[in-house]
Order: sequence, then C-alpha cells, then structure tokens
Amino acid sequence: MSQPDSTTSRARQLRRNSTEAERALWQQLRAARLNGHKFRRQVPFERYLVDFVCFEARLIVEVDGGQHTDQQPYDTQRTAWLEAQGFRVLRFWNTEVLGNVGAVKEVIARACEREAPSP
Repeated sequence: MSQPDSTTSRARQLRRNSTEAERALWQQLRAARLNGHKFRRQVPFERYLVDFVCFEARLIVEVDGGQHTDQQPYDTQRTAWLEAQGFRVLRFWNTEVLGNVGAVKEVIARACEREAPSP
C-alpha cells in the first residue's frame, strides 16, 4: 500500500520511541518468534499506522495506552476501515501486555493459527 512520506517518517519515529509495552511485545513477536509468523511494527496503512501486523495471518495487533480511552470513536472507525481491508484487529491495553505478556502472546498465537492456510 502506498503511503505519504509523512506517514513513513512518523512510523520510523514511533519505532525509535516505542512505549515500554510495545517493546515488551516486540521482543515476543520479532524475528518470527511466534510460531514462525513474521510480524512488522509501526507499519503505515494509507492514513493509519498500526503497531504490529502479520500479513500472512491478516492480523493487526494494537497496544493501547490511556489516551485511547478518550478516542474510542476514532479507534472504532479506524478498526472498521482496517477490517474492511481484510485484517482482523486485536487490541490490548499497555497494562495487559506489561502484566502478562505470555497470555497476550498466546492470544495472538491462537489468532494467527486460525488464519493460517491449511496444507
């Protein structure tokens, strides 16, 4: 998907300045550590940036902080648009990731396996 240069540079900035929760989850997802599923982080999608995406499983994972409490209508619209592009969206609060990254990883792994093509 093509993206404006400003979105691409914003994605680079967010990769350099990840939150503690994003860093913790990235350690679990990077380098195909999740059952061989390859994830990318801070990926531009048209006018949106997503925290993590596995293209193979058509899965987007968002890690939300407290600011998302005040932007639920925006997040709902954004999720609807991403789903219309054929992706499923999983959302986790920062506290969930930091409190039990293993459980979060398991939910993501199950979601990836549901979408994996059969042999």
